[in-house]
Amino acid sequence: MKLRIVCFFVVVLFTFKSFSQNTVTEIQTKSGNHFIRTNINYPITGTYLFNGGEPIVELKEDGTGFYQLHDQPKRPITWGIECEKEGKPLFKKGFNTAAYSLWYQFLTTYEADTNLDWNLVPFTIHFNTLKMFIQGEREKSYTEKEK
Repeated sequence: MKLRIVCFFVVVLFTFKSFSQNTVTEIQTKSGNHFIRTNINYPITGTYLFNGGEPIVELKEDGTGFYQLHDQPKRPITWGIECEKEGKPLFKKGFNTAAYSLWYQFLTTYEADTNLDWNLVPFTIHFNTLKMFIQGEREKSYTEKEK
């Protein structure tokens, strides 16, 4: 009996975790409303480096992270990959690439912040080199096993 209860809670926990990662969020931008999610079946979370160092972008599974502009400190963000209302990620497939739209918004950390709009940057996956890029300059490697 105890084993059944434990198994039930384990199944519920895994179901809840996978469901929460696939949650679709509607955002309001200058160009209209869009939908985002943080999971696209690739290991997109992690730290993206510029020439092996700063400035960086860090994406966490929970849709938070850090975005560092050139010659600026790291700032906390909320982020997501654009998708349809139903949750299907929107992308353009190339020969050995896939191009997505990454939306991020700085969280209020400075009193002088007046621009808390959502920002759109390109996010690409290059399958032949096993690399991912944000804005074509912040890079992270991944392995086929992670996929």
